[in-house]
Amino acid sequence: MSAARRLVVEADGGSRGNPGPAGYGAVVLDAATGETLAEAAEYIGVATNNVAEYRGLIAGLTAAKALLPDAGASGPDLEVHVRMDSKLVVEQMSGRWKIKHPDMKPLAARAAAILPPSSVTYEWIPRAQNKHADRLANEAMDAGRDGRRWEASASTAELDAPARTPLPDRGPPGDAAAGAAKARAALAAARSGSDTGTLFEVDAGAAAAEEPGPTDVTEAPEPTDVTEAPEPTDVTAVAATPVPQVGWAAAPDLGAPATFVLLRHGETLLTPEKRFSGSGGTDPELSAVGRDQAARAAVHFAALGTVQEIVSSPLRRCRETAAAVADRLGLDVRIEDGLRETDFGAWEGLTFGEVRERYGDDLTAWLADPETPPTGGGESFTEVAERVAAARDRLTARYAGRTVLLVTHVTPIKTLVRLALEAPARSMFRMELSAASISTVAYYGDGNASVRLLNDTSHLR
Repeated sequence: MSAARRLVVEADGGSRGNPGPAGYGAVVLDAATGETLAEAAEYIGVATNNVAEYRGLIAGLTAAKALLPDAGASGPDLEVHVRMDSKLVVEQMSGRWKIKHPDMKPLAARAAAILPPSSVTYEWIPRAQNKHADRLANEAMDAGRDGRRWEASASTAELDAPARTPLPDRGPPGDAAAGAAKARAALAAARSGSDTGTLFEVDAGAAAAEEPGPTDVTEAPEPTDVTEAPEPTDVTAVAATPVPQVGWAAAPDLGAPATFVLLRHGETLLTPEKRFSGSGGTDPELSAVGRDQAARAAVHFAALGTVQEIVSSPLRRCRETAAAVADRLGLDVRIEDGLRETDFGAWEGLTFGEVRERYGDDLTAWLADPETPPTGGGESFTEVAERVAAARDRLTARYAGRTVLLVTHVTPIKTLVRLALEAPARSMFRMELSAASISTVAYYGDGNASVRLLNDTSHLR
């Protein structure tokens, strides 16, 4: 029997905004000596931490496979040990946590399809022990910010790498020099064969399997039940679609933008009392004041003559506001579920003061951390941001070059504005957004965005 080929993959990903400008880093090491055999890093545009971490894992496993051209066999002939400081990725790929988020499922499937699952093991490590991959990810994000492409020759990541403990010896480590040469050749081939900046490509026919066991970090992890049987595998085809670059790393302006005119719905009876009113409550109708606001908005947009399409949240207050404008403009209304308001859980219908009195600790945690949901199973701001960003991408592609009225709520509008500005999640609490106010964001074909207006209520006076 031939000696086992044993490699260590360390991977990481980060997002400056979550979602925001993101990148990943990965390094492949000789398991016995700790020698660096390959590095990979890439700026991937706007994405969440979770997506960037999974992209780092995919790059690391693909780099490891490139070092093992005959790595089709499993068992003792091949051992790849993955070390990451993402508890989410480690637990999901190990099968102990369930993958619920739709953006994570295809990424996990791509990672699982690269090497035989029986040959790959996963270990969570503290962030301090993942400095090499962390530095690579930050170098990639810095390069994207500056409009450059990350280059391995300029990397200083290994200077920050901590001392590593080799895996227990189970055979000769092999020829590290030859392995490094293979890695360099694989990297060069990948670069020359791709114009997207991706160092490694995954087979487009990779099978997508929903891994058993809680969820990505945008949801509260479910307790691990070691006696629970894994869920059946659901296999579908997944393509390795490159993530477009944005911001300073993007190409020049690609023509007329998709312009989103963001109209907050008119008042309901809950609005002037400043009660939490999301998608998990009573779905109130417009009040008399709200209907008047919607009518005034309709007159305003009719006078402008710029709105070409109307898209609304599915909630009643938005549909009623959108209908008032659509009737005046002679347009139809398309419903987009991604534009619905946050589910505020047990806080629905309560004032801020009432929530403070009843759920003080939960409210404090919610204000401090965008990944913390409201009491009772509501949505965190991170979950809402991912949902809204997905809706934005669908609408941007559908309405390129057109002006679209999006009738929606406070949180989705603030989220669209902050994502366009690449502002942190805490900026949500510093935006004022009145009922029936107008904000405008233009999205260009190269991924750049321009916030033109925020909280305009001049049409209501």
